[in-house]
Amino acid sequence: MYSQQDSFLAYIVEIRRNWKAFLYYFPTAFLYCLYNNLSYTNLANFDPTTYFLLLQLRVGVTGVVFQILFKQRLSSHQWFSLVLLMIGCMIKEINLNTFTSNAPWRFELSTGIILILLQVCCSSSAGVYNEYLLKRQTQIPLLFQNSCLYVDSVICNILFLTFQGNISTGLDLNALRTILFTPIYLFVVLNNAAIGIVTSFFLSHLNSILKTFASALELLFTAVLCYLIFGIPIYINTIISIFVVSFAIWLYSKQPVDNRKAFQVEEVQEEEREKFIREV
Repeated sequence: MYSQQDSFLAYIVEIRRNWKAFLYYFPTAFLYCLYNNLSYTNLANFDPTTYFLLLQLRVGVTGVVFQILFKQRLSSHQWFSLVLLMIGCMIKEINLNTFTSNAPWRFELSTGIILILLQVCCSSSAGVYNEYLLKRQTQIPLLFQNSCLYVDSVICNILFLTFQGNISTGLDLNALRTILFTPIYLFVVLNNAAIGIVTSFFLSHLNSILKTFASALELLFTAVLCYLIFGIPIYINTIISIFVVSFAIWLYSKQPVDNRKAFQVEEVQEEEREKFIREV
């Protein structure tokens, strides 16, 4: 996409001019790499319902990381809508029949719980830090920043495979040929790449908190599409979840987060400092 807007030579010039961007995106690439690998480990340790239920904790963690990184406190109204959104997403994964059974429910802090909490922190931190970089480096083309993230991600995954001792498996020509020439596999790869590019445009103009609310809309669309396409029934917990999530989104819309002004002020101050230095 970048080469369609500019020549390959322009891309090389951009690399020489903004090579530090590759270094800045390494933490984000590492966190995404760790998140993706932990997802396989955690799905092996938990059933899908428990896995996705615990994964919804990232809604609250995103709010905490957002406050720390952007130094912008969320109001009680915004926090209430975030917590309500998290509860709504959790209701979707709860089997209400378990409350009618006599089986005791226990919570134990195990290695699996620690790993899924680590995965939650990776997801939230990577998303917020990605937004931070996109808004701090507005002078760098957005697609070039995307390429920095993807190149760093490839490097991180190669290092991860090397550490696991699976580098030969990961670079196996037969496996690569299967991915490239199997339509469904290729579609998944291209679809995820497109999601990443769209997300960068979203974060550069909006913010991670709003992205969290937008992601929750998957509940409604997934439930409806699964019913229409696969005939999967919509249970009462799904209906309750949709209502709670919809109310949380409506509540948030009354007082949304806007951190663009803070960066605009910083840019103006930076320009004024540079102008003062030139005059002196």
